[in-house]
Amino acid sequence: MGARKASKDTDRRIGRRALLIGGAAAAVGTGVLARDELGRLWWRLPGVEKPRKEGEVDYADARWVAASDANWRRADRPDDYGVDLVVIHVTQGSFDSAVQVFQDPGHGAAAHYIVRKDGHVTQMIRELDVAYHAGNRDYNERSVGIEHEGFVDRPEDFTDEMYAASARLTARICARYDIPVDREHIIGHVEVPGTDHTDPGEHWDWKRYMKLVRRARTAIA
Repeated sequence: MGARKASKDTDRRIGRRALLIGGAAAAVGTGVLARDELGRLWWRLPGVEKPRKEGEVDYADARWVAASDANWRRADRPDDYGVDLVVIHVTQGSFDSAVQVFQDPGHGAAAHYIVRKDGHVTQMIRELDVAYHAGNRDYNERSVGIEHEGFVDRPEDFTDEMYAASARLTARICARYDIPVDREHIIGHVEVPGTDHTDPGEHWDWKRYMKLVRRARTAIA
């Protein structure tokens, strides 16, 4: 979350590679709609939902706690939006307060994951879906957001357990989407264009973190 609340991605229209349902229906009749687009659109038709398991997590070591559905947008990533970024955040508060605001429909923002100081990982939004975490629609669509409990001006909040758990999570995300383990693809919220946030701040040890991510990624391979 950083120094200020993230901007809400309020546009709930189908993504850039999809068509409006009415147009899709017309296109089917004329053979214009490509087969792969149909595959992405069928579950968006009225009364149809893509099968999902309630409480299912994308990361085996995570515990599921659902964010308010006002703070994310349903999607089918990486089929409709390619995922090529991990965005690192700091909550600017406690773990419990972050969970609370992500469950608040009036907050307008939430990340996919929260990592606690003791290394516990909670998932609140499926990686399939677009979380409103980066304050930039394009970056929201192409990234997975990870919050870390603590404050940017308190280096003691960034514990060994937190770094290790977060690095394992990021390595698994990078492996799943074939994301390069480098600072062009693993970025801080402060590096998102157009943002006025400062997290993860000057006390976040990027050199240490990236070393841990690379080690965990190698272990997965």
